[in-house]
Amino acid sequence: MRFLFVGDSMTIGRAGDYSWRYRMWQHLASLGEPYEIVGPRTTLYDTEANAPVSNAYADPAFPADARRHLAGWGEGWLHMAPVIGETVAAERADILLVSLGLIDLGFYTDSDQTAANTREFVARAREAEPHIRMVLLPVIPNVRAASDAPFAAECDRFNVLLAKAVADLDTPTSPILLASRPPSYDIHQDTYDGTHPGPTGEHKLAGAFADAMHQAWGLGRAYRAAV
Repeated sequence: MRFLFVGDSMTIGRAGDYSWRYRMWQHLASLGEPYEIVGPRTTLYDTEANAPVSNAYADPAFPADARRHLAGWGEGWLHMAPVIGETVAAERADILLVSLGLIDLGFYTDSDQTAANTREFVARAREAEPHIRMVLLPVIPNVRAASDAPFAAECDRFNVLLAKAVADLDTPTSPILLASRPPSYDIHQDTYDGTHPGPTGEHKLAGAFADAMHQAWGLGRAYRAAV
């Protein structure tokens, strides 16, 4: 299986982070089954340089080939829909693990347009690989939602539209899963700034993807955080 991580700042991570990608790599490596992580990018975001140029992962032993991804600080469904087809084709991805939407709703598009971009993303991925599988994570409202009621409402509405898109677009030949938001996820405990995951949040996000694939597809096992 060839896994491609797709996401925004929560997925690319910043210099000094482990990232939930690292936690997922640990999980996949523990299964003892063939897999590969693919993608055109490998770096973390450097906040001082204001660019994705850092290789300073918290664990320098994180293998170079496992660092690959398609994630960007400030990028959302709006940005990924136009490039996912060419990326899937070039990387020969089998499974997409996707965490997008918060940045779209916060800065670029409303819930309706974000949902339309999600459907375009799915269509372009399937054009490149008709048997592609996808796991989509709902938007986890961040600290802004606590004080911005319209933004919180858009996050909630998009998640409803995302669930509908998954129900409409799921097929036997190209299945789509909607992962569950980790029930214990707390933006005050599991993030370092109310948005971006810290170590506990990273484990919970990786677990959401791993558990969805295990429960629906029998892939791997339930997530257990590596010691």
